[in-house]
Amino acid sequence: MASPYRINLPSYEGPLDLLLDLIRKQEMDIHNIPIAKITEQYLDYLHQLEKLDIDVSADFIYMAATLIHIKSKMLLPVDPLLAAEEQDPRDELVHRLLEHEKFKNAAQLLYQKQQVEANVWSHPDKSLYGGDEVQGELVVSLVDLVKTFQQVLERRKEVPQFGLRHDTVSIAQMMDRLRQRLVVTDDPVSLIEFFETCETRNAMIVALLAVLEMVRMQAVLLVQSDLFEDIRLRKHKMFDAVFAGPDAMSQIEEQYL
Repeated sequence: MASPYRINLPSYEGPLDLLLDLIRKQEMDIHNIPIAKITEQYLDYLHQLEKLDIDVSADFIYMAATLIHIKSKMLLPVDPLLAAEEQDPRDELVHRLLEHEKFKNAAQLLYQKQQVEANVWSHPDKSLYGGDEVQGELVVSLVDLVKTFQQVLERRKEVPQFGLRHDTVSIAQMMDRLRQRLVVTDDPVSLIEFFETCETRNAMIVALLAVLEMVRMQAVLLVQSDLFEDIRLRKHKMFDAVFAGPDAMSQIEEQYL
């Protein structure tokens, strides 16, 4: 008896992953995406999923509608009186793709670092994580931070996603969100709780990068009350100095433009 014919399709975390894969594999210029071609290929992928009786999430359907909308806008003639003011309909999509790729690469680098450190006996440099002597608390390493992030990320995969779209958030905005939580209390903030307040996986990656940046700037400490306990974020003794002045957050924002 002949074995049944099987079709294997690559799986993607979301529509931006699919679009990036299509663009990079064909070596397209991401700043000048051939929208008609990429829309056709994107829709073809969704049709193949439907043929295999695979449910297509709302995020993929929303992106399909977005691509069709962009394609239709580009087919319309340009008003010569408004030509100088009109933006390329693809600009917002290009920005989202570049941001997504940046965060995806950062997450991959962190994962690779964690894999290396988890399999190598070493004496890690804890200078970035020290600074304050906190009674009865343990200083946490980068490995522990990444492990916690991966655990929250895995749990997020199991939760059905019904939102179609969320506003993007920058690293500086995420840092300000954490800063505001720490300003109102001397108690530490749960790292897991902070990650879980993020609406999307991309926002969670931004939150991780924001925590790493605040550790580097000596604004926060990563601590545990005991071994294997939840990681918490505590204000560093330099916290107030890092965010001193009315232009502190705007200067941080400029670093990530």
